Amino acid sequence: MGGELTQLLQQRLKFEEQAKEAQAAVLIAITEETDPKVLLTRRSIMLNNHAGEVSFPGGKRDPEDTTDIVVALREAQEETALDPFDVRLIGDLPMQKAKNGMTVKPIVGLISPEVKLVPQPTEIDRIFFASLKDLMNAPTIPHEVLFDEQKLYFPSMHVEDEIVWGLTARMLVSLFDRGLDFHKEWPFLLNSSIKGFK
Repeated sequence: MGGELTQLLQQRLKFEEQAKEAQAAVLIAITEETDPKVLLTRRSIMLNNHAGEVSFPGGKRDPEDTTDIVVALREAQEETALDPFDVRLIGDLPMQKAKNGMTVKPIVGLISPEVKLVPQPTEIDRIFFASLKDLMNAPTIPHEVLFDEQKLYFPSMHVEDEIVWGLTARMLVSLFDRGLDFHKEWPFLLNSSIKGFK
């Protein structure tokens, strides 16, 4: 595996025709190298939403944004200084819903491993790269979240001293499935017997 992973992604992914506009978009940027890596960020602990969580660069649609691709590239540039011209777009993944109900479109692109990135300090505490193979093979570990004074356990993967869970993890699982024909079991909750949560 290796360069074969990025080749497989290019063969299997494409852009959905007549896609509905999402309320937000993220960029799943993957390095073109023997052991491809995924660009991830850890959100600033000062943010109101998802503070300190691992996520892809991305954010909400602005009124002047014409497509989900524009949203993803603009947000990635604002958060990490990634030049949109340094991204080779290869496709998208099915729209996902964030826990606040917002629709989010993942856009997938390839970047050079030498790309120079700078975290936007008010939004991002850390930029890091996680090996695609490591993410695919990472064991599913319960991640405890307090929700309405109840402890819930979401599936997570641990890479590069970070915990990847929630929407970001679900998008990665979708990438493995759609782009790499690799099925990773990923329940919504690990304790879904709790009433009202399925």
